[in-house]
Amino acid sequence: MKRRLTVPMFLILSGIAAWAQAPAKAAPVFAITPNDSSVKFSVKASVALEGVFDKWDATMTCTSTDPATCVLDLKVQADSVNSGSGMKDGKLKSKDFFNVKEDPFITFKSNKVAQSGPGAYDVVGTFTIRGESKPETLKLTATRGAEGGEIKGQMAFDRKDYGMTSGIPFIKIADRVEVNVDLKVKRLSGPALDLKQ
Repeated sequence: MKRRLTVPMFLILSGIAAWAQAPAKAAPVFAITPNDSSVKFSVKASVALEGVFDKWDATMTCTSTDPATCVLDLKVQADSVNSGSGMKDGKLKSKDFFNVKEDPFITFKSNKVAQSGPGAYDVVGTFTIRGESKPETLKLTATRGAEGGEIKGQMAFDRKDYGMTSGIPFIKIADRVEVNVDLKVKRLSGPALDLKQ
């Protein structure tokens, strides 16, 4: 009786050991190149108020080919704001807005990715500006190329929720701020993401 049980048990244990030692399926590895990408902002105002951030870094890490397993991490140097106007930039860098001396970085780190349509995703994450952190949603579209792809999207937030309650002299500005990202993504290794249509 013992011999009859031993053989099947040996096979089961061998199967478990083989499964445990089997290599995991490779995950894609990506790089986002700032030189080919952009992070922009705009606010409705009586005088055009829009610009770019000249210095920032972004990473996208995935544990599988499912986009839901990816994490997008964006870190912007607040004092690199460039609106094309020294006066506007100075005001935006001040304690009334970005407060760059006390809080030099504007960040967004995703914690949930959900598909909302063909090639479209709602990326929920933690947005931090002026040291204030709140959940915000970045709405993205993703397209795949031969060696990577492109991610475009927009996030909108109320500046007053983050303590930016002041105005700019002689300029009437809205509360809603729109942030637009255009990220060129290069796949360094591993399989492509499964972008379900």
